Amino acid sequence: MGRIPDTAHGVDAELLASLDSMELRARTMVEGHYSGQHRSPYRGASIEFADHRPYTHGDELRHLDWRLYGRSDHLFIKQYEAETNLTLHLLLDASASMAYPESGITKLTCASWLGAGLAYLAWRQRDAVGLSVFDVKMRHHLAPMSRKGHLQRIFDTLEGVEASGEGSVGEALLSIGSTLQRRGLVVVLSDLLGDPRDILRAVGVLRHRGHDLILLQVLDRGEIDLGLRGPAIVEDMETGERLATDAAEVRDEYGEAMRRHVDRIRDGCVRHGIDHQLFVTDRPFGPALVSYLARRRRRR
Repeated sequence: MGRIPDTAHGVDAELLASLDSMELRARTMVEGHYSGQHRSPYRGASIEFADHRPYTHGDELRHLDWRLYGRSDHLFIKQYEAETNLTLHLLLDASASMAYPESGITKLTCASWLGAGLAYLAWRQRDAVGLSVFDVKMRHHLAPMSRKGHLQRIFDTLEGVEASGEGSVGEALLSIGSTLQRRGLVVVLSDLLGDPRDILRAVGVLRHRGHDLILLQVLDRGEIDLGLRGPAIVEDMETGERLATDAAEVRDEYGEAMRRHVDRIRDGCVRHGIDHQLFVTDRPFGPALVSYLARRRRRR
């Protein structure tokens, strides 16, 4: 594994695309920003002592058990109940709409990199990570584990997934949610372009079942601003339906409709106590991901 580039602090899509493995991309996204911050960005404070584990570089010194060190001459970290039971479930949308744009780096690629970064962070903190890839139904599933070999299987799956098929985010989340055996943190990586009512109904059910949820919505700039000029043919990527239009006539109306769509999902998440974060593919999303996780940790 090569050294992480010095440009990791400004990581962007072009840099990640130039790296030769998903593991290196994941490390590049998070280590330049998160090194030395072992405390999980997901969980809140815990009070019930559970066990010890050996100290590793980057652990917070305030968790060292100095009495045990005096007896054993070895450094151990005190673990607490909330720090031993986290399960991270990554749910990745691989429906056809995630293949946008046709040239360049797609939404699916960006979502996969975000998922890889989260998986790497969780594994580094000895948490179990699982992955489900879906369109209208679940396509691939890796049950949560914390072993290094399992992390590599997650990376391989993320690297090999292709966008295809019609999508129904709400329907898929309800189906996958019924298979999750252990409560934990559920992170949805999707453009969330389905019916907001169906999406919010599904995440509400998952929240009611005791899961903590994060919705990471990935959109391309062209979807937000309708980056077209003059006469254009607009095609629904999942149904194939085509419509002739003049971009200038519909740009403002389209932009307002997209803003309302994102706002409805964000507002619904707030009502359910669910985190929502929008990622636009033309912005450096590595720093944006780490900044979001740091803000989430401070709120807990």
